[in-house]
Amino acid sequence: MIQLIILGLLLLFAVIVIVRTVRIVPQQTALIIERLGRYHATLEGGIHFLVPFVDKVRANIDLREQVVSFPPQPVITSDNLVVNIDTVIYYSVIDAKSAVYEIANFIQGIEQLTVTTLRNVIGSLDLEQTLTSRDQINAQLRGVLDEATGKWGIRVNRVELKAIDPPMSIQESMEKQMKAERERRAIILTAEGAKQSNILTAEGEKQSQILRAEGSAQARVLEAQGQARAIQQVFDAIHRGKPTQKLLAYQYLQVLPQIARGDSNKMWIIPSELTDALKGIGGMLGRGEGGGSFNDDDAEPWEPSEELKTVFDDTVLADPAQALAEARGEAGEASREASDHAKPPARQQPPLTPPADAVPPRIPPVDPTPPAAPPVDPTPPRES
Repeated sequence: MIQLIILGLLLLFAVIVIVRTVRIVPQQTALIIERLGRYHATLEGGIHFLVPFVDKVRANIDLREQVVSFPPQPVITSDNLVVNIDTVIYYSVIDAKSAVYEIANFIQGIEQLTVTTLRNVIGSLDLEQTLTSRDQINAQLRGVLDEATGKWGIRVNRVELKAIDPPMSIQESMEKQMKAERERRAIILTAEGAKQSNILTAEGEKQSQILRAEGSAQARVLEAQGQARAIQQVFDAIHRGKPTQKLLAYQYLQVLPQIARGDSNKMWIIPSELTDALKGIGGMLGRGEGGGSFNDDDAEPWEPSEELKTVFDDTVLADPAQALAEARGEAGEASREASDHAKPPARQQPPLTPPADAVPPRIPPVDPTPPAAPPVDPTPPRES
């Protein structure tokens, strides 16, 4: 029985010795070994053998990159505003011995160092710069922390500001300011859009008016060219036909009733050649009754039309002297009317009011029989 107890104790002692002797270290992990209370070695990933009851594991250090988030810290800006800032630190242990022996708790040391550095950095910036200079603040924090934690065997990889919370009153003021800024930009954009629209509309109207004017000018030019060609063709045709003075006088007599047809025709212009033409036509008609011709001796015989006979019978042949006298009288009347229009208006005198007992003058009766017109020479001198 005693032998069995002793054998069990020996087996238990052997197991304890084996456990204390053999150490398996995971990857990215470091073990700090102390021998008899002093630092002996740093064990990295793999299997290791220790001296039982002599070597002791002081610390187990994780060499992977670590992330630690610190609670919000109140920080005062240069314009005396208190803001709460949350920070996130990314670090890794590069020297396990220094991390164990140089500082008691490197996590707490990093936190306090971050708070003090953040206050120094934010204290030199105002609120607007604090809100818009995150990259600058991160770079400054990382530089200070990396330099301070180097002797601890810690490397700070990144520092991020997770949140910057100004006071509620400042947030409301900032929201109003941003709202006003957005409204101002919206008004400016609307005004610029209206301006561009008006400019484009004006340019379009300008181009359309220019095109209309060019089209009207071209149409007038083409119309004038067409009229010029038509007049040229008529002129050439008349010259090729070689019309005589009698034929031109006959054509004028045909157009004369159309000229006098309008109500607004107050003045006629009778050329001096008309009297000669009428005299020649009268003579030719007189010869025509005796078998003569209208043209020259070598031309073909000419017979006046019924319309020409009617015009001559009504106007010229019935009484040539009276027709010429009427024409000359109408021309003189038109000349007097033109001169009266050209003169300045005479100053009007106020009408004289006759007395109440005045007797109106007696108007003699008018003879209904018109006086006989004096004879007029049918061959007046030619007017220039």
